[in-house]
Amino acid sequence: MFNNKKLIGVLIASIAIVSLVSYSLFNSTSNLVTTSVNETSSWAGRIFSEPVNMVVRFVNSVDNLVNTFEENQYLKQRIDQVNEMQVRIADLEVENEKMRQELNLTETLSEFEPLSATVISRSPDQWMETLVINVGSNDGVRKDLAVMSGNGLIGRVIEVTPNSSKVLLLTSEQSNEGVVSARVQTESGTSANGIVSSYDPKTKNYIMTQVDPDAEIKAGDMVITSGLGGVTPSTLLIGEVASAQMDDYGLFQTVNILPAGEMTDIRFVTVILVGERSEVSED
Repeated sequence: MFNNKKLIGVLIASIAIVSLVSYSLFNSTSNLVTTSVNETSSWAGRIFSEPVNMVVRFVNSVDNLVNTFEENQYLKQRIDQVNEMQVRIADLEVENEKMRQELNLTETLSEFEPLSATVISRSPDQWMETLVINVGSNDGVRKDLAVMSGNGLIGRVIEVTPNSSKVLLLTSEQSNEGVVSARVQTESGTSANGIVSSYDPKTKNYIMTQVDPDAEIKAGDMVITSGLGGVTPSTLLIGEVASAQMDDYGLFQTVNILPAGEMTDIRFVTVILVGERSEVSED
């Protein structure tokens, strides 16, 4: 009896052990299969997802490149607008300064009848020769009237239409019509007369000839119109003496004059309609 109970106990214990081992093996197998399936799925997912990710990254890069290009184009446009605005502002500042100069000139010409005008045409190949202004005979302009710009004389009217006039500049090298009778005001209080007859483009000076050889002329002396030519009124400023020397024949002095008037960027001028202090003859 005792042996049967013992046998039954051993049998039950064996069954329990087999059951535990079987359960353990079953769970282990299940984990192994699950792990294998998961690894296989992960590997397959990586195979298919990597090309997709590459395409996505490429599309994003192209999109970023397009956005960067569009942004650069916009910024360049803005920069061009800013530069254009700066150019306009600078040009307006120059124009305002020249208008102030003409206003100051008009105030100093209280003994004359000045007429303000605007330059409307200036041929590039005749830049230092002539220009056209927007006043004419309807405004009282006539031939041979003096024209000033900045602070000094720049030329005279040579052609007149009802609404415009052509001005021959003192810088002209192609015409003798620009000759002006002038006078040097010396420090001693005396004066020396002569003729402003030409222009030196190298030194950018007017050349005054036939000046009294005994006159004591120094750099800085003022040169004004003399009115002796019977065309241009007197006391209009031409410039100041840069230097003086005897001519090649030793008969007269030649005076180099630094112009007081605007020479190149001429936008506004003042026409001297009447010279009350001078006797001006009409041709």
